[in-house]
Amino acid sequence: MASDPVVHRFEEIIRHNQTKDCWLIINGKVYDVTPFMDDHPGGDEVLLSSTGKDATNDFEDVGHSQDAKEMMNKYYIGEIDPSTIPAKRVYQPAKQAAYNPDKTSEFVIKILQFLVPLLILGLAVTIRYYTKTE
Repeated sequence: MASDPVVHRFEEIIRHNQTKDCWLIINGKVYDVTPFMDDHPGGDEVLLSSTGKDATNDFEDVGHSQDAKEMMNKYYIGEIDPSTIPAKRVYQPAKQAAYNPDKTSEFVIKILQFLVPLLILGLAVTIRYYTKTE
């Protein structure tokens, strides 16, 4: 008698998103592809880009061979609890630097804050040198 598959929550699965710990969701099943990362013909970046989401479309769009589909069996670790999958991912825009109305780069400002005192000091030393020698 076969045992019931382990059921994983989406929140648990998305934490496995690194080269040394990579899980994928394909057709409602969960696969730990960590041992396959170095051997994947498309490279580990392809697998990593499919973490944190349902990777079914990514997998099917490539047109994997029947052998590749059978190979998945050895990486199978359970099913996903469908009730834990978010209905819609919330878009979070990248954090932006504060608005700078004069468009002056903060880097340029820092350079000027460093260079201007040096220039003034150099000018003062030069003036002092020439006023003493005359």
